Amino acid sequence: SPPRKWRSRVKKILPLAVLAALIWAFFHFDGDHFLMVQTLSDNRHALMGFVHDRMVLSVVLFLAAYILATATAVPGAAVLTIAGGFLFGIAFGTLWVLIGATAGATILFLLARTIFADALRAKAGPFLQKMEAGFQENAFSYLLSLRLVPLFPFFLINIVPAFLGVSVRHYVLATALGILPGVFVYASIGAGLGSVFDMMMEFSLKNAVTPEIIIALVSLSVLSLAPAVYKKVKARRQAA
Repeated sequence: SPPRKWRSRVKKILPLAVLAALIWAFFHFDGDHFLMVQTLSDNRHALMGFVHDRMVLSVVLFLAAYILATATAVPGAAVLTIAGGFLFGIAFGTLWVLIGATAGATILFLLARTIFADALRAKAGPFLQKMEAGFQENAFSYLLSLRLVPLFPFFLINIVPAFLGVSVRHYVLATALGILPGVFVYASIGAGLGSVFDMMMEFSLKNAVTPEIIIALVSLSVLSLAPAVYKKVKARRQAA
């Protein structure tokens, strides 16, 4: 009947409209302006005081922001991860970012399987075929390698598994394990920002000399070699 068809259309359109509205609001109100390291420096004392006085609320707000940023694929995940380390320290910063990023990616994965299947499948485009063989061979191992080795954009890795039969359990586990090293590195950078701000007005990787940041930069260098190592290992396996 017409009323049922109308309600069905509304159910399909409403989530898309809400998602579009959130993304529009982010850019309209200059949300990207807040996702800058300098913003952490300018509001350092207010942020740290808020976290100290309202720890639980701070964690809830941080998780909500990270989940929303990941699910809507807005830019700024790296700065948010750094902010996690800055506000909560390396251990808890890594933990909260890991939860937020995994939850946000899982929400996007579920949306790709249901409400936004057609739109997001079109967004994946040719990358879908490029990844299909790997997922058919061993979905969990391949997804884990894609998380560890960023051969494709993070957004695409979030949605493509939804079209290739990956289970939610495997998706969540591979995502959490795969992003953990990178999250730890950026949270370590964030944890060292306090001492950097004490020494200078503006954060720069060139003059970031704290032990935490040195360790993080070394780790980033090692992680940056992962794609090349992965390609060489894969080429040798294919040759054999």
